[in-house]
Amino acid sequence: MMMTLSIIGCSDHKKVDDNHLSTAKISTKIIARIDDHEITDKQFHAYLKFKRLLLKNDDRRLKVIEKYVQREALADAIEKENYLDHDLIAVELNEFRKEMLISRYFEKFLKQAVTDQAVQNYYHTHISAYEAQKAHAAHILIRTHKTMSEPERLAKLTTAQEAYSKIRTGISFSTIANDYSEDKNSTKKGGDLGWIKKGSIDPQFSKTLFALKPEEVSLPVETAFGFHIVKLVEAPKTIRRPFEAVASEIRYQLRNEAKQAELNRLKKKLIITINKERGKK
Repeated sequence: MMMTLSIIGCSDHKKVDDNHLSTAKISTKIIARIDDHEITDKQFHAYLKFKRLLLKNDDRRLKVIEKYVQREALADAIEKENYLDHDLIAVELNEFRKEMLISRYFEKFLKQAVTDQAVQNYYHTHISAYEAQKAHAAHILIRTHKTMSEPERLAKLTTAQEAYSKIRTGISFSTIANDYSEDKNSTKKGGDLGWIKKGSIDPQFSKTLFALKPEEVSLPVETAFGFHIVKLVEAPKTIRRPFEAVASEIRYQLRNEAKQAELNRLKKKLIITINKERGKK
């Protein structure tokens, strides 16, 4: 197969902007022909933008044009051969086209829709969502489990009540925790659990803890884990997560919401009809 390829003189051209590689106001002048296939200056500048190439002199420009046109010519020649499955290639190209259009569109759309200012505004208008009441707690745990008989459970309760009585006599909470508690992790720290967020633990434990006064100790309270003697080490306080700690999750949330809203808007503009009969095997 013979193919005619010619590169048309191109000294009269607009230079590519070094900073933006802009294709704005680029002429549609023909810079090359491959048989009846014409390549314009505008197409070439789009290629330069895609490749992020900066051409600062005519010699370099001509070399890049020659390489670009040669590849175009080769692709044209192969396309005319009866060697490849052109239907399959067309489908692959169309799938790439769809993927590129969708990803590029939302990349640009979301960059404009969810700005740094939008993230900050959301944080300040939803500040309560990033605040939580926390209390410094300690406990003594006498474990129970579902398979226990009632006499076994009552024996555990008796042990918890005994531990509570000893605290009431003046023995330190940490000493009793060391002697009685079956929570080995907190026992090493005198029963200290650190700062606990309200509502993040068993409801009965949380209710008991936040009803206490500092240094006050509760009667044994039962949860799914067993019998707890709860101590409020320090009074509850409101702790706010700083903006820097939540900015990324806010941005993620806003981007998801903006993307879904834009998807819905775009879909409403379309009329889609699927022939279900033709879709069956």
